[in-house]
Amino acid sequence: MATADIDLVPAAARTLDLLEAFRTARKPLSLSALARLAGIPVSTCHGLLRTLERRGFLYYPSQNETYPTRRLYDLARDIDAHDPIGERLAPLLARLRDDTGETVILGLRDDDAVLYLRVLEGPQVIRYTARAGERKPLHSSSIGKALLGSMTESALDAWLAGRTLPRITDRTITSAAKLRRDLAAARARGTYVTSGENVADVMAIAAPLSIGSAALGVAVAGPLHRMERAQRRHAARLLDTVRAARGTPDGR
Repeated sequence: MATADIDLVPAAARTLDLLEAFRTARKPLSLSALARLAGIPVSTCHGLLRTLERRGFLYYPSQNETYPTRRLYDLARDIDAHDPIGERLAPLLARLRDDTGETVILGLRDDDAVLYLRVLEGPQVIRYTARAGERKPLHSSSIGKALLGSMTESALDAWLAGRTLPRITDRTITSAAKLRRDLAAARARGTYVTSGENVADVMAIAAPLSIGSAALGVAVAGPLHRMERAQRRHAARLLDTVRAARGTPDGR
């Protein structure tokens, strides 16, 4: 679960900010440039860089610029290879992506948001693009709706009580009563849809999935005009995938 910002460990948060800065820049950076991009004081940035360098995560391709080593990639790859959920579902998600030609997403509830665990982008030139690790609002994303729709009525009541539903796009549902109706209709058909509600001109279709104690959702997402034409076919293929996933150990 996500915690409040007040609970974040500053050194850990700033180290992650440094890595995000390298991803944004896509090139070696000087100390001052890195500190500016990461929003970190130069003195603090210097200490973090020295620590990462000594642990083998950074090197200096030039005298004044530094860049992450492959050790970071190898660490992430080894961790990812033992992801108990993502790896188990990877073949099913890849087949769904190939069958629909659209982007497929596996997400998990993280407090009041959906955390993307896996994103398999579609092969189309024009497609929905996202990254694992991104967070999306529950009320405006298809996976978020699938997770809300899987809650008991009392739990949903408690979640909605006194809550403001922010407007993400012009189509976002911001009324609790309207969201309830949307969830009820989706629950009856088995799939949850957002049509330009989270990202303008993007439609996504999602279905809930439980693996062990994890409440998950799987979605197919793509440009609105293309998804609308294939909505029934994609929804049927999505439900097939979720049923197959439920046949895996601990899936239900």
